[in-house]
Amino acid sequence: MCQSDRLHSIAAQTLADNNPSAPRKRLAKGRVAAKMTCDMTPFDPRLPMEYVEAVEPAPLGEAEQRTLDRVNQKIAAAPGIEETIDFLFEQTRTICPCDRISVAFVTDDARRVTSYYTRADYEPVVLDRGYSEDLRGSSLERIINTGQPRIINDLAAYGREHPTSRSTHLLLKEGVRSSLTCPLSVDERNIGLLFRSSQTPNAYDPRNILMHQAISERLSQTIEKAWRIEQLEQANTAYMELLSFVTHELKSPVASMVMTAETLLDGAYGELQPDQARRIERMVFKGQYLLTLIRDYLNLARLETGKLECTPQMEVDFVERVVEPAIDMVEPWLEGKEMTLDRQFSGQGTIDCDPDLMIIAMTNLLGNAAKYGRKGGTIRLTVHRGRARLDVSVWNEGAGFKDEDRQKLFRKFSRLDDPAHRKAKGTGVGLYTVWRIVNQHGGRIEAHSRYGQWAEFAFWIPQPLQCYLQPPPE
Repeated sequence: MCQSDRLHSIAAQTLADNNPSAPRKRLAKGRVAAKMTCDMTPFDPRLPMEYVEAVEPAPLGEAEQRTLDRVNQKIAAAPGIEETIDFLFEQTRTICPCDRISVAFVTDDARRVTSYYTRADYEPVVLDRGYSEDLRGSSLERIINTGQPRIINDLAAYGREHPTSRSTHLLLKEGVRSSLTCPLSVDERNIGLLFRSSQTPNAYDPRNILMHQAISERLSQTIEKAWRIEQLEQANTAYMELLSFVTHELKSPVASMVMTAETLLDGAYGELQPDQARRIERMVFKGQYLLTLIRDYLNLARLETGKLECTPQMEVDFVERVVEPAIDMVEPWLEGKEMTLDRQFSGQGTIDCDPDLMIIAMTNLLGNAAKYGRKGGTIRLTVHRGRARLDVSVWNEGAGFKDEDRQKLFRKFSRLDDPAHRKAKGTGVGLYTVWRIVNQHGGRIEAHSRYGQWAEFAFWIPQPLQCYLQPPPE
C-alpha cells in the first residue's frame, strides 16, 4: 500500500469498527503486515507546518470510540451542515483540542476555496462565512491535490514565514495558534476542507490526525449533498431574480410600443394606407405576444421568489373582480380567432381569495383556451359558487391532448411535443403558475380532454379559506 493511502485506510477502518450499521470487514494478516512495513515520514512537532503522509495506527480509547459512535449516528440522521458542525464542535473538543472548527468548499472549478461555516467559543470570528482565497500557490493546494492532512503547530512562526498569507493573519487576530486541516473527499474527489483550530501552540499530534481524518471521511458525503442542494437553491433564486429584472425592464418599453402602434391604427396621426395598416397590425400582434411572454415569466419569477404571496381577502365578488378583468385581457385573442365565449355562472355570494392572483390564474386559463382552441370554435367558462367551495372550469373546442401527456401539463417549462400544438407559441409556465396559485388557495386543478375534439381545465378552492384573511377593502 502506498504512503498516501495509508491514513485513508486507517480512518475508514476506524469508522467501520465503530459504526453498528456498517458491514464488518477485517483485513487479512498479509495486508496488515504490508501496511505496517510501509515507509513513513516521521511527524515532527517542532516544524511550524507539516503535511502528514502517514501515521502509526493506534487503538482508540473508550471515550474516542463513544464519540465516533455519536458522530456516526448524528451524520446518519442527515442534518444540515451548520447543525452538523455545531455537533462536532461540542462532541469532539474533549478528545481533540478545538477552540474553533470550520468547513470550506472548493469553488470556481477548483480555483478557489470559500469558507462556508465556522463555530468558535470566542468572539469576534474574523475569518468567517464567505471568505475566499485562490488555491494556486497556497498551502491548501497541496491538501486538495494529494489528500494529505496538514498540521500547523506554530501559527505565529508560520505567519512570519508567510507574511502575505491573509488568512493566517486573520486567524492570528482571533488568537489561533495551532491548526489541523483534513480534506473532505467524495469518490476520490477532494471537495472541501475541515479545519480544527486551537488557541494553544503545539496542540496537535498524530493521534489527533487519526481522529480528525476519521470524522472528515464520514462527514464528507453528507456535507457535499447538503451543500449541492443549497447551491441549486441559490442558483434557482438568482435565476428567478434575473428573470424578474429582465422581464420588468422589458415590460414598459414593449407596452409603450404597442400603445403607440394602436394609436397609429386609430388614425391619431392621419389616415393610413391599407398596406401600412396591415403592417402596423402585425406589429401590434407581435408586441402583444411579447407582453404575454413577459407577463408569464414575471409572474413565475415573483411566485418562485416569494414576491407574489397569497394574501386572501374576504367577500370578493369573483365574477366582477376576477373573471371580467381576465376576459377583458384575452378579448383581443378571442376576436382574432373569431371564437365565441359562453359564460355559465351559478350560485350566489362572495368568496375568500386573493383576487390579484386569481386574475393571473384565470387569464392564463382563458388565454390557453384561446391559443390552443379551434378558430371559430367555442370556449365555455363555468363558475359555480357552492356552499363549501368555488368551482371553475374552462372548456374549449380544439386539438386537446393525449392521456399520456396529462402528467406534463402542470410542470414548469413543460410543453407538449405534439404536431397539433407546435404552431402555437408558449412559455411553458402558464399552467404551472395556475397550479401554484390554486395550491396556495388550498385547492386542486385537473385537466381532461378528448384528443382531437376538446380540452377542459377545472379547479376548485375551499370556502371559507382556512388561512389568514384580510378584511374587504373599503
